[in-house]
Amino acid sequence: MAGTVVVIGNEKGGTGKSTLAMHLIASFLKEGKKVSSVDLDGRQGTLTHYIQNRAAYSERHGIALDLPQHLSVTVRENLSDAERAEDEKTFAEQIETLAEDADAVVIDTPGADNYLFRLAHVYADILITPLNDSLIDLDVLAKIDPETLTVKTPGHYAQTVWQARQKRAALKKKAASWFILRNRLMHVSTKNERIIWRLLESLGKRINFTPLPGLGERIIFRELFLKGLTLLDVDDRRTEIEMSVSHVAARQELRTIRRSFRLNGE
Repeated sequence: MAGTVVVIGNEKGGTGKSTLAMHLIASFLKEGKKVSSVDLDGRQGTLTHYIQNRAAYSERHGIALDLPQHLSVTVRENLSDAERAEDEKTFAEQIETLAEDADAVVIDTPGADNYLFRLAHVYADILITPLNDSLIDLDVLAKIDPETLTVKTPGHYAQTVWQARQKRAALKKKAASWFILRNRLMHVSTKNERIIWRLLESLGKRINFTPLPGLGERIIFRELFLKGLTLLDVDDRRTEIEMSVSHVAARQELRTIRRSFRLNGE
């Protein structure tokens, strides 16, 4: 059975895609799974740098930290139709090859639309879309009536996902599971939070996704990036990071996300 392709996707930047991707990678590795990762934003390379930081920390401290098999992809610009078709063919073959040899393939996408971004969505068995908890970020998913605060129409990213689902069906692949993950949550419930949750529940029924609470806003994520570490490494004595109440809460949030879906064979 081929491995599960997990795509972290959103056309908007700054939603925590790479942080989520790295934590899912670490979670799968900790479960003993074989993991491949793909940074589809090779130009910025946030996930690539995260993994490099992890390898460097491991070497510097003489400890063995699990690492995925990693691929960085830079999307070329100003291509002819033939060059673009060749890139798409190569990328599709890379995804299929990685999936044959791994339990999970985690693809971190850029915060902008391009032809490989769309192709990754076609190959997603599981699509997770981190979304900052604001009406501004919700705009990529839906157009909201400002008077009634109800969904008028799906947004441009929702349309991209719909098109990917159509192409996936044409390839006779099983329908993907789509999760919208509300990220960088405040620790106190607000009126804005309740409005967004209601809108996501309404929109999810229309375009078939499941809304999930995500990871709270915490400084710890920025600190962990520089060391290449994740929440799952914090209780490891070798990393010399003290466990705090904030860490415990964040790890529980991560476990909730992980329990929301199953990989092939689970």
